[in-house]
Formats: sequence, C-alpha cells, structure tokens
Amino acid sequence: MLPNCYISGRYEAGCDEAGRGCLAGPVYAAAVILPEDFHHPLLNDSKQLTEARREKLRPIIEAEALAWAVGVVSAQEIDKINILNASILAMHRAIDALTIVPGAIIVDGNRFKPYGDIPWQTFVKGDGRFGNIAAASILAKTHRDECMCRLHEQYPQYGWNINKGYPTKTHRAAIATHGASPLHRQSFRLLDPQLTLF
Repeated sequence: MLPNCYISGRYEAGCDEAGRGCLAGPVYAAAVILPEDFHHPLLNDSKQLTEARREKLRPIIEAEALAWAVGVVSAQEIDKINILNASILAMHRAIDALTIVPGAIIVDGNRFKPYGDIPWQTFVKGDGRFGNIAAASILAKTHRDECMCRLHEQYPQYGWNINKGYPTKTHRAAIATHGASPLHRQSFRLLDPQLTLF
C-alpha cells in the first residue's frame, strides 16, 4: 500500500509516462490527483503489476480520483523534439487537461520542466513510492496499450498487440522485413546493428 505525498495539504498531481523506450507509436503520460485517504492494496508501479491487475485498477483510479487526465505526444513530434522533451510535454498536456488545478506536482524520474508557477519535485522510482504517481503510471500504461492495440489493426505485421511497440526481436525482425511504418520513430535505432534495410 503506497502513501500519497501531499505538500502542505494542497491538491497534488502525480505524473508518469509510458512508452518512452518504444520504437513506434506515441508516448503517453498521465496526471492523477487522488483523495488524500485513497488506498488500494494492489496499487503499485505499473511495471510491477500484471496486465490483469493494471486493467482492474484503471477503472477504480478513474472513478475515485479527484481528477485525472492523459496526455499524448505523437511519433512525429517525438522525432522533432526528442523523447525526453516529448515525455515532459505529454505530462504537461495531461496536467493541462486536469479538471482541478494542482497545487503541486510530483513526477516519476529525475527530469521535468516547470509547469507555470506550480511547485514540482521529481522522485527516482517514484511510481513505487507514492500512490498518485503509481496511479498515473497505471493510467499512462493502460491507455497507451489500448492505443497500440488499435494501431495494430492498421499495421498487424508488427505485432503491436503483443509488443506494444517495444524493441523486441520479433518487432525488429518485422521492421527488417516490411520496412518502417509511418508510426515508427525515425529518430530511434529501429534495427539491430547487424540488420540492414535502408
């Protein structure tokens, strides 16, 4: 059971991203403001949860959060501004969409950029330490996985319904065979060094 981190009693948004290391598709981020007394025994870093548990927690978080939102940055935007800037932009877009203006922001990782004049703080492995960041990690992950399953219907040759765009051997083999799709991140190394295509 993870505690919520509240600063001086202000509404605090936890933020996290999903899909940063993928070869294809957008990067997602979520911002979540939980009630101060929110607890759930399964709540944890999304990477520590099975897909079934993430899917079980998603509607609970969405129903019980004081506010939540998801931000998206496309593969084309990632190629223009790089993945770090895109991940932070996705977080900013998620915060933009919150129905409550947070009084503070906490972010998983060690990089962020100021969002207006709202105080913020980063926490390495924060998604395993604080409930609102863990909740954000779950929403970012489940919403992105849902997106990649939809995109799989357009480009079934890459197996995005299974690999979700991550650099698995089968995904890279599919790129070597079929070439890159319009949704692949051209600024990423799409093939293993020993494979040639372009």
